[in-house]
Amino acid sequence: MPGDDTSNEQNDSLKFKNMSIIKWKTILLFSLLVPWICGGCQSKNDAMINSSTVKKLDLNRYMGTWYEIARFDHSFERNLIRVTANYTLLPNGKIEVLNQGYKNTPDGKLKIAKGKAKQPDKEAPGKLKVSFFLFFYADYYVLELDKDYQWALLGSSSDKYLWILSREPSPDQPILDHILAQAKSRGYDTDKLIWVEQ
Repeated sequence: MPGDDTSNEQNDSLKFKNMSIIKWKTILLFSLLVPWICGGCQSKNDAMINSSTVKKLDLNRYMGTWYEIARFDHSFERNLIRVTANYTLLPNGKIEVLNQGYKNTPDGKLKIAKGKAKQPDKEAPGKLKVSFFLFFYADYYVLELDKDYQWALLGSSSDKYLWILSREPSPDQPILDHILAQAKSRGYDTDKLIWVEQ
C-alpha cells in the first residue's frame, strides 16, 4: 500500500539520520581522545632531546610576571604578540596561571587563558604540570633557569614545545645567545623559534 511505503521511507530516513549522528559523535570523540592519548607517546626526535630539568626551583622566587621572548609555533598561541605569563602561588601549594597576549597587533584582540599548575614531585622540582581545562594536565618543564630568576628556558617531554621567558621584555643579546646555546646543546632546533614582539 502507498501508506506503508511512505512509512517505511520515513523510518529508513530516521534510521539514517540517527546513524549519521552516532557516526559524527564517534568521530568527534575519537578526534578529542587521540591527541590526548598520543600526547604521552614519544617520537624518535623526542628521544634525541635532553629534557632534564633544574634540580632546584624556589616557587616563591619563580612567581610573578614573565615575558614570552620566543616560542615554538602552536595553534593555541598562533599570531599572539606581547605575550606574558603571570604566576601566583596559592595557600594550598598550587599555582594560579594567567597567560595573555594580543592577536597580531598591540591593538588586536586580547586573548586570556586562565589555568592552574602544580609540582607533583618535590624530588623533581622542575617538572611541573599545567592545566587550562578540567583535569587535563600537560608538561611544564623548567629546563634552564637563571640563578637570579631573570630568565627561563621551558619545554616538555616532547621536542615540539620550547619557550624562552624573561623578566624583561627585551633581554640583552648576550643573554639570548647563552639561552640559545643551552637549547641547542639539548638537541632543540632553535631555527624553529618564533621571536615574540613585545
